[in-house]
Amino acid sequence: MDVTRLLEAASLLVPEAVATGNDITVGDVWDLLVRDEWDIALSLLEELGEGEGGGEGEGDRRPLPPAFWESLAGAAEQLYMERSAAWCHWRVYETRHGVIRADLTLRPAAESRRTTPVPGAGVLRPVWDIGHRSPTGGPAVNVARLWVEGRPALEPGGRSLVRLAPLDPSQWRHLAPGRRITMHEGRDAVGTATVVEVRRPPVAVREGSEGP
Repeated sequence: MDVTRLLEAASLLVPEAVATGNDITVGDVWDLLVRDEWDIALSLLEELGEGEGGGEGEGDRRPLPPAFWESLAGAAEQLYMERSAAWCHWRVYETRHGVIRADLTLRPAAESRRTTPVPGAGVLRPVWDIGHRSPTGGPAVNVARLWVEGRPALEPGGRSLVRLAPLDPSQWRHLAPGRRITMHEGRDAVGTATVVEVRRPPVAVREGSEGP
């Protein structure tokens, strides 16, 4: 499917009443598509998909279906917009499995095995101590991919809001805002985080979804 058809398919899933904080609506997107301004249309659709405020933030309304983000991801890939493609694939996952956001602080390089920045676009799959225990009583860690909000990477000693995409979402359902969790690479703790938001997926989406 070509870029125009993918963006058109995504546009058809946006309710006409939805608008960004700048009062941009899906009608404005259709005007851009007529002029083949695909990259701008894609960016506006991302904003419409997130609700008021746009970008990587969240609105309070019901999220659009996974098919919306899948179409945008396909269009972004064809336009070689790598971060947009990664973000749209991330939102496919979150729409199906829910949102977990946390305030993460990495340990300084002098105190940690990590001496290079953590890549921000969902590449890293660290393990996390989220409170589970093994049969012997020790910590049982869980894997979750990491997305750093608003920046391409997070340097050692840095702090940022992040989003987590668990390998097994069922293991993370006990988390609630205020819970402290620890990020590990190997046996070393490289960062600590406080959960700031947990949002479950809509029932209809969750029951019809597949794993990540």
